[in-house]
Amino acid sequence: MLPGLSQAVPTADLQAQLERDFPQRLVLAAGGRQALRECGAGPTVVMLHGIGSGAASWLQVARHLASHARVIAWDAPGYGDSSPLESDVPKAEQYAARLAQMLDALGVEQCVLVGHSLGALTALALARSSQANRVSRLVLISPARGYGAPQHAAQGQQVRQQRLANLQRLGIAGLAEQRSAHMLSPCATSQALAWVRWNMARLNPDGYRQAIELLCGDNLLRHGRPEMPCDVHCGEADSITSAETCLGVAKALGASFNLIADAGHASPIEQPQVVAGRLAFAIQQSLTGTPL
Repeated sequence: MLPGLSQAVPTADLQAQLERDFPQRLVLAAGGRQALRECGAGPTVVMLHGIGSGAASWLQVARHLASHARVIAWDAPGYGDSSPLESDVPKAEQYAARLAQMLDALGVEQCVLVGHSLGALTALALARSSQANRVSRLVLISPARGYGAPQHAAQGQQVRQQRLANLQRLGIAGLAEQRSAHMLSPCATSQALAWVRWNMARLNPDGYRQAIELLCGDNLLRHGRPEMPCDVHCGEADSITSAETCLGVAKALGASFNLIADAGHASPIEQPQVVAGRLAFAIQQSLTGTPL
């Protein structure tokens, strides 16, 4: 069977839902185009994907939230139809600056900001910047810490070399085939696996290289604790950012911590209803001003 043929049927319905319920739009940013997907109305929640994914990965979460929230998910710079950043070795602040430009273009004055995996670095960078007043509550799902701290430099160099070598050897399609299952729990459905693979297969090599540099050269915790309330969630079967690691991040940030049952790293795909419920709670808390 040809690569990708087996996933055509499981993803066909989701692709149709994507175009109908969570359509793409483009806005102009200082660095060029910024792609995003949007649906719903109400208080705004902005969602940032991880290194091996894209805005479409939030489809099912967005569909659950759309009845009572304005849901926005970006394709990070260099992903999808978004223009890449100018620097080949960007830091989280450069991604956060592009994010602020997108919020300006969309007229978003305040939001619940959600960062999944590598998206957590951008989310926290914005939340600790001069734009912090735009974030009413911060939600980090399976946050990547990054390897930018001095004690992780050697490991970061190893990860960089390995990821770049795999990209050269396998290409994006090969990476999607090889890496997809690692994103999920052992009990994941075939549709969840196919959707992870579909999203990963749409990566742009140049944008992915920039994201590798962010992962290997930056450090989530260097930004310090955010001033707004913060929640950390992690799939209980996450083998990429383990529950123990995510608990450590939560403690360092003064955040609440909760596990997501029957989920691996890609919990927004594997358990979208549960993730949407957690985000709906965060939205409600942001509106009432209830502290942690």
